[in-house]
Amino acid sequence: MYLDFYGFREKPFSLTPDPRFVFLSKNHREAFAHLLYGINNRAGFIALTGEVGSGKTTLLRALLSQLDADHHRTALIFNPSPSPRRLLWHINREFGVSTSTTAGSGPLDALNQFLLRESAGGRTVVLVIDEAQNLGAQALEQVRLISNLETDKEKLIQIILAGQPEFGQMLEKKELRQLSQRITVRNHLQPMDFQDTVEYINHRLEVAGGKGTVHFTPGAVKKIYRYSRGLPRLINAACDRVLLAGYTKDTTRITYRIAAAAIRDLKKGRSSGPSQTRRFLIPTLALPVLVLAAVFFFAGHDRKGSLSPSEPVGATMQEARKYSITSPVDLSRTMAVEPGNISESESARRAFNALAGFWKAQPVPESVPWDPGNGMERAARERELRVHRFSGNLGALLRMDSPAALEMTLPGVPGKRFISLVGREIGKILVDPPIAGKKILAFDELEKHWSGQAFLLWKDPLNLLPKISLTAKGDPVKQLQGLLQEVGVYNHAWTGVYDRDTRSAVKQFQSSKGVEEDGIAGGQTLMLLYRSIDRFGSPRLSAGEK
Repeated sequence: MYLDFYGFREKPFSLTPDPRFVFLSKNHREAFAHLLYGINNRAGFIALTGEVGSGKTTLLRALLSQLDADHHRTALIFNPSPSPRRLLWHINREFGVSTSTTAGSGPLDALNQFLLRESAGGRTVVLVIDEAQNLGAQALEQVRLISNLETDKEKLIQIILAGQPEFGQMLEKKELRQLSQRITVRNHLQPMDFQDTVEYINHRLEVAGGKGTVHFTPGAVKKIYRYSRGLPRLINAACDRVLLAGYTKDTTRITYRIAAAAIRDLKKGRSSGPSQTRRFLIPTLALPVLVLAAVFFFAGHDRKGSLSPSEPVGATMQEARKYSITSPVDLSRTMAVEPGNISESESARRAFNALAGFWKAQPVPESVPWDPGNGMERAARERELRVHRFSGNLGALLRMDSPAALEMTLPGVPGKRFISLVGREIGKILVDPPIAGKKILAFDELEKHWSGQAFLLWKDPLNLLPKISLTAKGDPVKQLQGLLQEVGVYNHAWTGVYDRDTRSAVKQFQSSKGVEEDGIAGGQTLMLLYRSIDRFGSPRLSAGEK
């Protein structure tokens, strides 16, 4: 409604979570550090609490996106089932552990075998349960039993329990004292302070493309801060209403008076006032015209500052626009029917083949059996490729600029299905196969059904992954130093020793890519390093050609 008036490319304060707008305040970074500390030190149990709207889920997704998939196996359970049996089933499902059991074994035994295999492979298993306040005492006891799975030396699984303040109160109950005593790392996510609120608002305005076109006076920001108490969700609601109020008054200068009036309306639950009628009271008969205008605008309008796709992508986008437009309700129903009418293993095989095409690798024939647990890894190894298991948000995935197989959870469809992410443009993505005839989906259409898990293929042409460690020496380290020099983060001699300068360069590169700065050249870091050097020819979403 007010996008053109302020010069925004998109709404800066939408209540729908968008990973591209992620902002970590001082308190979020502190909580993030606690979570990483607990995982890296194998604390076993980690608790995160915070008020509704404080950004817990955003923080958890940011954490998962930072964990190197070559050294971690992760699962995120959102809104967990209060049934202990159902909860264990969901946990196994998220880790790819078979839910079928044989005589003499059960789902807990199957999970234990999975954890032992991952431990033997040097990987850390991380389970995140969000909205933990919805779990009953029996379900929490089931979680405690899972934490008992361990070797003589260490815990086999790191469990993060995140919830509202009531969850912290639950842990104080006598019947949960065994669980509470095991939680050695705890953090309560505090609301943002005033300075972080200012930076948060500026950050979202900048991402939306409106920095400099709208000005919030100090008085307006203070009013928003007092109303929101530093909670991101309330800041978004207030700022959205404030921008609407400024729009109705034909001003890009948001004053205290405008903010106060908008927040009063927000508190009363009014959607509009008399002064707004002239702006957005639209005759019903005009709606189809506006819808068509919007479609053509977003399909073909080349806004200043937007990223122009290369010719192959442009041609693909034009082809996709020939398909009919489907409403979100119809899309959800169609997704349940179209990808849902094939088996989970067949869906995974087709998704792998779509990615393999980008690497000019042979597809997996239908006649070859597909193992739901490690089918991607096995097929990749047979084609001299590697698999990166991504866990996080859509923004972090798109920043990797790589085709990916997205794990989908479809309404009414048991198990998982997969859709391939094969291209992108501003605010939209290109998928294969088309859904309801649509090759192009908006971010929010996809995120409704995406589990947050994805698979990316990559190639290690120098075969560095099995040879590089913090104690490595010789030619592999020299090759790593050469790659780091090629991307501009290393300007020392190629010593062949993984010394302080080398680790510092790795950290600098990791920081530039927004991944965990641990100084270790693991799979994710090597994948991004190869991708940053043109001569290796890694396929990109922005290139759009297989």
